[in-house]
Amino acid sequence: MDSALRLDISLSGALRAIGQVGDLSMGQPLGHSRRVATLAQRLAQAAHGEGEHLAVAEQVALLRWSGCTANAEGFADLLGDDVDGRRAMLDLTLSREEMTAVHQATPLAVVHCEVSGEVARTLELGEAVQAGLCRVFETYDGTGRPLGLTHEHIPEVAYQVVLAGDLDILSRAHGLDAALRWIRDQSDRRYPAALASLLADNANDWLTELENSSQAPAGEHAERSVSLTLVGDVIDLKLPWLAGHSRRVALLAMEAARLWGVSEPTLTALGKAALVYGLGRAAVSNQLWNTAGALPYGAVERVHLVPYWTQQALRPISELVVPAQIAAHAYERLDGSGYFRGVMGDALCAEHRLFATTVAWVALREARPWRAAHGESEAARLLEQEAVRGLFDRDICDAVIAAARGERRAHQPKASLLTARECDVLQEISRGASNKQVARLLDISPSTVRTHMESIFRKLQCSTRAAATLKGLTLGLIS
Repeated sequence: MDSALRLDISLSGALRAIGQVGDLSMGQPLGHSRRVATLAQRLAQAAHGEGEHLAVAEQVALLRWSGCTANAEGFADLLGDDVDGRRAMLDLTLSREEMTAVHQATPLAVVHCEVSGEVARTLELGEAVQAGLCRVFETYDGTGRPLGLTHEHIPEVAYQVVLAGDLDILSRAHGLDAALRWIRDQSDRRYPAALASLLADNANDWLTELENSSQAPAGEHAERSVSLTLVGDVIDLKLPWLAGHSRRVALLAMEAARLWGVSEPTLTALGKAALVYGLGRAAVSNQLWNTAGALPYGAVERVHLVPYWTQQALRPISELVVPAQIAAHAYERLDGSGYFRGVMGDALCAEHRLFATTVAWVALREARPWRAAHGESEAARLLEQEAVRGLFDRDICDAVIAAARGERRAHQPKASLLTARECDVLQEISRGASNKQVARLLDISPSTVRTHMESIFRKLQCSTRAAATLKGLTLGLIS
């Protein structure tokens, strides 16, 4: 991404935003990860008193599900609905056969752990947080995933976060008594008996404290700035064909805003809105997103609530409130046919119109599983056609198209890390192409693609395509 588009957010804001992505992806209420962070801190404090380990527990809890967008496609293949399926997995209502299939799906755990570890590395959170995130699926008795590690190789923070998560989810789904019975039954199997007992002894008080508190956002101590692009990348990983999408929308929205003469603060807000507007997408299963043509009965409403979930998820993060307002208008149309509010005409200000038009343009220019990307001329014709029909502002369409035509700068890969050809291969892989498809697109042999992929994995220090995509976007190797 262009260095001029460095859009920052506080570390605490980034952690909370990524936590909200995870909550929706796992079928949990918004704020679940924040509650788990508080419970994990209480447990860590009861076990070891004050210290830096409390911040580690908080950060691991907030990022626990940060890899879940990357393996959403795999869970959709496995369970049909990745969101409802993972909710049932967490609250123990998944069928025995499906639960067995999940436990056997080690590659999904590998993807999740590798991506969450990469998120922590990008945020520079330290080895303790990375280790905790990479071990949250391991268990005390050595039957966990992905490595089946024994107890001495699992950091205690992983147990603290898993215990806190189990308490929050199971007490909500089945009541506190049933939750504590299950937790005690898992002693020295899922987590250490002593830690489970400590949690059980304090569970009622801690949950009561949570319910009676003002739910102030966690992590206010961490105010160094990080790039908001990481949040956009995590959101986009949910669908292979959306890799880099948020960055492209941000780049074009800001350039179109400059042409339109928008003030600098609004221009920045537009860029930030672009990076987070897809957050609510996590609440809808990949099965629906991959549907070509008309959606099945009842599914349209779920899709129309995506901008609502985006706004609700970002509402507690003060520095994203204004971008969230813009983001929530991504699918509104001048004639009132858009969603989720269905506002029309003068109720849509210039930045809302500009943002919705930019989102539509970028979507036209990208490939989807059911269609190829539209060329520039065809995309311009389709957008102008919709302006004539009254969906978009014609003058803003002209600005967006002009900005798009002016942003045709050649990508400059960081040759010191990947070769130009490796960047080409990674770019296609990030869009969901198989090795055979990459070979056809780049006119090289499948064996050459495999060789490039081995080199890419080695240089980027990862072993899954999702992690390579995230790292490639973070480092500016692909767009």
